[in-house]
Amino acid sequence: MGLLRPDLFIFLCLLLLLIIVISVSQITKTHKVYLAFHSIMMLWPLGQYIVSIAERTDVQRIFVKVSFVSIALIGVSWLFFVLFLTQRTAWLTKPRIAGALLPSLISIIAVVWNPNGLFFVSENEHFAERQYGPMFWLLALIQFIYLSVTLFSMYYTMRNDHSVKRRKQMMLTLFGMLVLTVFAVLDMLLNVVLQDRLPIISGLMSVGILLSDLCFVVVISRYGMFDVLSMAQKDIIDHMSMGIIVVDESNRVIEVNRGTEPFALVAKKDVFEMDKFLSAVEDQEEVREFLYRYRNTPYVRQQTEISWRDGRYVSIQISPVLDDMKSVLAKVITFQDVTEQRKHVDDMNRKNEALHERNLELILIQEELFRVNQKLEQMAITDGLTGCYNRRFLMQQLEHEVMLNHRYQTPFSIFLFDIDHFKLFNDRYGHLIGDEVICKTVDTVRGTLRKTDILARYGGEEFTIYLPHTNREQAEVLAERILRAVTEIEVDTGKEKTGITISMGTFTEESFDTPIRDVKEYLRFIFSQVDTALYEAKNQGRNCIVVAS
Repeated sequence: MGLLRPDLFIFLCLLLLLIIVISVSQITKTHKVYLAFHSIMMLWPLGQYIVSIAERTDVQRIFVKVSFVSIALIGVSWLFFVLFLTQRTAWLTKPRIAGALLPSLISIIAVVWNPNGLFFVSENEHFAERQYGPMFWLLALIQFIYLSVTLFSMYYTMRNDHSVKRRKQMMLTLFGMLVLTVFAVLDMLLNVVLQDRLPIISGLMSVGILLSDLCFVVVISRYGMFDVLSMAQKDIIDHMSMGIIVVDESNRVIEVNRGTEPFALVAKKDVFEMDKFLSAVEDQEEVREFLYRYRNTPYVRQQTEISWRDGRYVSIQISPVLDDMKSVLAKVITFQDVTEQRKHVDDMNRKNEALHERNLELILIQEELFRVNQKLEQMAITDGLTGCYNRRFLMQQLEHEVMLNHRYQTPFSIFLFDIDHFKLFNDRYGHLIGDEVICKTVDTVRGTLRKTDILARYGGEEFTIYLPHTNREQAEVLAERILRAVTEIEVDTGKEKTGITISMGTFTEESFDTPIRDVKEYLRFIFSQVDTALYEAKNQGRNCIVVAS
């Protein structure tokens, strides 16, 4: 390839990926960690390329060391990257960071020092061909240990996190790590262990780095909204006048806002002791009762109002965060200065009217918050463009519905359809017309369904319909009705009127002989069947229905 050797090509690809990530992504903490990780991985192909073209042996030696320094940092970078992806940065205390970095630093010292060639020596006066010593295998062992710890951390996260999206994020990250590991093992096997028997295959490690980095780019671009949402939540919390402290099950602070400063001076990773915090006012009866409930019923939401040391009245509320087993995962502690409200209560006899108006205002605020919460709940389960349910809500409903259907042997059907040649609408008429096509299709399909049917956006221009209490014959009638209704749609593009057609795959479950052992696996089977039927409908010329076998 001349000057464009494999390692240089891989380096340029990694540099291009870095530029793309920076240009299209918001720079969150996760992205910053990824960029550091990416930069470390770029050093290997760059170093290998310079070693291959440099004529001076001292330059070759320097860039061989640079290459292996990057390898020494990849393992600990894996660990930190996964901790940030899984939002477990609270684990990163200073002693743990130091402990995590120590093996990597030992590896770096071994690479840079290379005493008596115990790490590597050149062959034929050129470091492109090298012999490796015991320190090289120490580096490989340390990286394997890092990989094992990282895999354990990912297993722990996946076991305790039931989010489908988070699991996909972890699986893709795991795939990227395994890809890099496989190529690293191949590189060691072919170019180190068997180098005397086989010709050197350059670029193996670099290809593994590129492929794994592609996986990591997909992870942070597709699932990186968690970090963005965390930033937005942090910004909202910091601007609230109410003091908020979030502690874990061991009372270590994992989040605190600026509104807490008038009540308590605490920082992240401090241990917040409620008994010590209220020790100055513990003689109050309501405080003693509150502390008793706090110690003995931590799983119950609690609230109290106390007279503070400086004459203020403070409302303290504790809201536990529970898992499925009702175990306390964390507690949200809020502090609010209610001195003014207390004064209103004390002046009740003289200012009864003013207090009444105040109560009405509070009720209105609660109603508004209730409406806002309802709206937020609705937004969480619906698609913003079409107003129909989103895929996450559909899958949650199906897990429950499918089990009930099997228990009572009730037939049900699932349709999967997409809009034919939808890309042509966007390319020819623009995305506004494409959105209108989607909305008109959804409105038409919704008008043909029964009240008990669930219409959800599966992704892009694909939609799913769940039809309870529907056998195969009824499903075929409904599918034909939907297909005919859609063909009657006309969309005015401004230049012409155009019609819409859809392709559909259907699946009906009427046999309940086999029990369901894993509902998620069963749903994956159903959707694989109906997806296959959909693609068969496309292959048959579109605008038709194919029933899954």
